[in-house]
Amino acid sequence: MSIAFDILGAPGRDNALLVRVDSGQSISRLLFDCGDGCLNAVSYAEILAIDHLFLSHLHMDHVGGFDYFFRCVFNRENKSNHIWGPSGTSEILHHRFRGFLWNLHSEMSGTWLVHDVCRTGVSTSRFELCEAFATKHDEGKSEIDSQLVDLGACTVEAQVMNHGTPSLAYVVREKARSNVDIGRLAALGLRPGPWLKQLKDNADRSDTLVINGVPHSMATLRESLVTETPGDSIAYLTDFILDEAAVAHLSKTLQGCGTVICEAQYRNADQELALRNFHMTTGPVAELARQSAINRLVLFHLSDRYNSTEWNEMLAEARAIFPNTSFPETWRIA
Repeated sequence: MSIAFDILGAPGRDNALLVRVDSGQSISRLLFDCGDGCLNAVSYAEILAIDHLFLSHLHMDHVGGFDYFFRCVFNRENKSNHIWGPSGTSEILHHRFRGFLWNLHSEMSGTWLVHDVCRTGVSTSRFELCEAFATKHDEGKSEIDSQLVDLGACTVEAQVMNHGTPSLAYVVREKARSNVDIGRLAALGLRPGPWLKQLKDNADRSDTLVINGVPHSMATLRESLVTETPGDSIAYLTDFILDEAAVAHLSKTLQGCGTVICEAQYRNADQELALRNFHMTTGPVAELARQSAINRLVLFHLSDRYNSTEWNEMLAEARAIFPNTSFPETWRIA
């Protein structure tokens, strides 16, 4: 398994994050936010393959490109259509769905599930293309702690943060990988075979596994042959105030995270402006990365109030606290 990602959009413009989780058998594609122009560099085929859209919040710089996404997939039937966002997402997106003329829809089908995430749970609404998205169907509410969805190869978690309005911070976590030590098979007098997959996949260690007619303890075999490798993880943090309470909360959630994609709206000298607008500055972002013992910090969502020289100064501010900080690899900031 592996996690790959692309940060979409240019510096000082709208940005988004496209994550691909490859299990070896399939690829889950997850889109985080959908700013104006962010999908221009993404192929039509890959947009069609996006499994879930996760919105941090509904300010226009994070949903300005939604119409293009929706135009590509509005009648998609080969997979479910899921959108996640903070409280109020379904109401706003209902207006977006209805913001077009639908007169050829009666023979079409496409179901959209929009999930409003709050601290106490998730409320889901269903919208149908064959109804011209006219009716918001209540699909009920489910209680959650932080995990929103289990995609098999990975899970997606959300934390509700404060941007003067709820804004969601997301973490994608690969599940642990089970690997068989082939070299130890001979020492046990065993040969490779289809039973190895059963050994890897079966978590019930009380079972007996029959190999060539001979029963073996599943627990003993797993202890001797199987090693568990932790999966990778990536976090998406944007548009919320990073006060002491937020740092205390997130430093636990992000502990040991592989990659953190985080906004860099303001430089440290503009902390008062950042607080007024419920945004972050580079210093506290880097300190959060240091406290969380993450592997890599990638800064994005840069304010266009600054020029390229100031952006590089902001990167230096962050690196002074957390050295493994960078801008997206595809960005060329002179």
